[in-house]
Amino acid sequence: MVSSTALPPAPTGFDPCSDALKPVLDSEQLHGKERDDSNGNGGTQWRGCGWVQSDGYSVSIRATNVTLSMVRANPGLKIAEELTVGGRAAITYHDSDATDLQHGCILDVELKNGSLEFFLDNPASRRLTGSMDTCLIAKTLAAKVVPLVPTSV
Repeated sequence: MVSSTALPPAPTGFDPCSDALKPVLDSEQLHGKERDDSNGNGGTQWRGCGWVQSDGYSVSIRATNVTLSMVRANPGLKIAEELTVGGRAAITYHDSDATDLQHGCILDVELKNGSLEFFLDNPASRRLTGSMDTCLIAKTLAAKVVPLVPTSV
């Protein structure tokens, strides 16, 4: 018997690895798609792919059953900004003990029973994007991807 507190699986109505993202990925010069699925504590799941921009940032875009409420309630995470992306609630945050806040950013956009997570890594040494605000890159990318997500998800 499944406990009533069990999390539903990560949303499946939008596949971050699908070819639907190709125009966005091309516009951002992202390539080298790799599957990036993982499972966490308490039944949390992430399903999606990662890409890299040559001499720029890397990103994982994954559907997860982690909701924005769960992010807000996690004492190990520090909320940076509450915003709206493509008409959906969104949040940027990082680990509370993170020290290099300019070069990493996590942005979650609300989905039914979870969120679409954009996890960016943007080392200062990257010639194309290393001096840019990583959360601004995340918001720009999310604004291109979210309109591709069906409203039913």
